[in-house]
Amino acid sequence: MKSAIFAAALLATAMGAQAETATYAIDPTHTYATFEIGHFATSTNRGRFDKKEGTVQLDRAGKTGKVEITLDVGSVNSGYAAFDKHLKSAEILNAEANPTAKFVGSKFSYNGDKVSAIEGTLTLNGKTNPLTLKAKNFNCYMNPMVKREVCGGDFEATVVRSQYDIKYGLDWGFSDAVNLIIQVEAVKQ
Repeated sequence: MKSAIFAAALLATAMGAQAETATYAIDPTHTYATFEIGHFATSTNRGRFDKKEGTVQLDRAGKTGKVEITLDVGSVNSGYAAFDKHLKSAEILNAEANPTAKFVGSKFSYNGDKVSAIEGTLTLNGKTNPLTLKAKNFNCYMNPMVKREVCGGDFEATVVRSQYDIKYGLDWGFSDAVNLIIQVEAVKQ
């Protein structure tokens, strides 16, 4: 009898520990996609994409997930209108022909119970290449304002822009490496 009760308890524990995937919607008021690129090895140009959307599917127990983040390339904002116009031009982001950039990641790495990296692909300027976002921070918490769980963190990656056929200024000494920083918070649905 004891072994039957023990087996039933083990089965109930195993069933309760099964992985559960939750869906989270990116909160655009707490999500920022910014970039940094060296300018003549002297200073750093910075900008952001003001319009973004996406979802995250996360199974923390199973340590799996999927993320999709779409950036409206036409919403690029450097704080200087003339530079924004040039960034949107065919010489750089080609916003008219390719109005969005999209990261899709489905291989999550963990350090303990914290996401440490997400491997996936970035589609930019009509080209798709592998990209890994490395987490500098990651946390989930119960948000007291929306009364739902929120997960997020700060993620960074180096984008080699020539892989996306963005070569403007390379022969003048502009950096080929662009630091992409995505601060994201997503609300459980």
